[in-house]
Amino acid sequence: MNILSPMCRRCGLFLLLAVLSLAAGAADTDTHQLGTKYSPLAQINTQNVARLQKAWEFHTGEAPPKDVKDALIAFEDQPSLIEGNLVVCTTSRRLIALDPQTGKQRWVFDPKSQKVGMQKCRGITHWQDRRAEAGAACASRIFLGTTDYSLIALDARTGRRCEGFGEQGVVKMQMDKPELFRGEVVAASNPAVVGDVVVVGSAVADNQRVAAPSGRVQAFDARSGALRWRFDPVPREASDPASGSWAPGSAAQHGAGNVWSSMAVDQALDMVYLPTTSPSGDFYGGDRLGDNRYTSSIVALQGSTGKVVWHFQFVHHNIFDYDTPSEPLLIDLPQPDGRVVPALVQNNKTGLIFMFNRATGEPLQPIAERSVPQSTMSGEKAAPTQPFPVGMPTLTPQSFSPEDVWGFTPIDKWLCKRKAQGYRYGTIFTPPSEQGTIFSPSVGGGPNWGGGAYDPASHIMVVPSNRVPTIVTLIPRAKAKLGASQAIESGGAMNFAVAGAPYVTRVEPLLSVLGAPCSAPPWAALTAVDLVKRKIVWEVPLGSIEAMMPMKPPKSLFDANLGTPGAGGPLLTAGGLVFIGYTLDNQLRAFDLKTGKVLWQSELPAAGTAVPVSYEAGGEQYVVITAGGHTMYRSKTSDAVVAYKLKR
Repeated sequence: MNILSPMCRRCGLFLLLAVLSLAAGAADTDTHQLGTKYSPLAQINTQNVARLQKAWEFHTGEAPPKDVKDALIAFEDQPSLIEGNLVVCTTSRRLIALDPQTGKQRWVFDPKSQKVGMQKCRGITHWQDRRAEAGAACASRIFLGTTDYSLIALDARTGRRCEGFGEQGVVKMQMDKPELFRGEVVAASNPAVVGDVVVVGSAVADNQRVAAPSGRVQAFDARSGALRWRFDPVPREASDPASGSWAPGSAAQHGAGNVWSSMAVDQALDMVYLPTTSPSGDFYGGDRLGDNRYTSSIVALQGSTGKVVWHFQFVHHNIFDYDTPSEPLLIDLPQPDGRVVPALVQNNKTGLIFMFNRATGEPLQPIAERSVPQSTMSGEKAAPTQPFPVGMPTLTPQSFSPEDVWGFTPIDKWLCKRKAQGYRYGTIFTPPSEQGTIFSPSVGGGPNWGGGAYDPASHIMVVPSNRVPTIVTLIPRAKAKLGASQAIESGGAMNFAVAGAPYVTRVEPLLSVLGAPCSAPPWAALTAVDLVKRKIVWEVPLGSIEAMMPMKPPKSLFDANLGTPGAGGPLLTAGGLVFIGYTLDNQLRAFDLKTGKVLWQSELPAAGTAVPVSYEAGGEQYVVITAGGHTMYRSKTSDAVVAYKLKR
């Protein structure tokens, strides 16, 4: 259900302005905040991309150790070109400014953040103080979130702290309760800037305790660092309209619902869009019955005040870990009646695509509430229905059964079928169970934090997605066996204690005895969707398993392009290209946007589980990606930043 606040009656006044000034807004602010991952550069195009070669390679000095336990390390930064520097955020949150043409280091800022279990940085944000004199210190600022939940302001030209911001350039953000351990709450993704307000989300460690810390979003004055407002996706006041969607008193006992992904910003509308996540804990909600709004939603706030303008919940009473994982795409979308609407497009772990008028929250396609399977767990009450966009294609399979199994050999397939028959299975939104439930899409999606990219000329959105189902089992606490530590990996079972819950959660991929997925390939795919015609243009496997195979059969007998689960997102360019790393085969690929054909690829030092960027420097177009791998996927790891340009 979409909720529109009275404030949105004023939104119509901004509608024409938003349509006319989107391009100007993109120029005035960091284009990362639009979520479109689009570059208007076309020097590199479909005709010459085969001539692309490495221009330079830089190493941060932070390559992960070979054996990583109790930690998740991933070099996921989307570098930013700011004040003539290419600024990279490392896994420890150091900022390194590079010469964009040569990759030579210019300056370094080390926040000396505490070392925590989740070591990653998904970017920074740039802000220009239009009141300051040209060239003044900190007139151009970089904002960085840290692992000790602080917000730092730096001079974008020099990398020095802005002394007038907070205390010597640092605002220590307040949590609502003490952490159980260092890094239970961190600022992982890039802050958002709306006008003169800096908005910061958080990553709250999943499945550690029912009474998790609040996932509240906090906003600060971009000049002084003074607190401007806070918004909690879990409503704390009885007067909040969303409080009625929680069983009486339950909201006060829960946390999370946080915004761990990137937010999107419409400067003309003074709006910031929050992709919120599930409340604590992720897989059992018997102690928080109800829809649990504003969690698992897109929430549009007025940037200057933090007041709710509109919101829509994608997953009612989320017991699936189906977060809203990716930054929304803010685009101008033609409609069948000839209008061009300022739209917000949201991809979800579910593989469903939702589109809204981002000024009013009005859906741009019908949304139907459909009946879904119910829970068998004592005390649990799953939502009777879930929202589905009508007439939109889906990005992932929406169900799984023993008849869907696959294997390299007949025996492998037979064993997979026997395994699947031992679990609960069915359509999407089949709840977790003590028996174990096969989730398809998996708990990680489907699409995840890398999200989609959009080409404004063709109206095509390109989205990567993982396709391997997971098994979620709820184990009564008295029967659970918990180790002293927990390896974080995608290839084995992970057990989550969830203090305060009656069940321990086990999450594991659905694999055969050979270690291969029991589901049919592709195990990751890249999908192009025409958002105007609302149909899939093409879909291709994303990644090759050749390097992972113990033996390499002849290519004439076996096509190894079965897709490899991964992470990251695509970059679209005006040259008609889709650049993406993502895969565990350590390749950066360029696809033809029209056909999905691979036109070029290059081996990276490690998996490029990030989002590429493109810029022009010295009259030449560059494509850059961080290539550090991802320890959860047990991939090869590195600390590399790699740049490409055309061979002269």
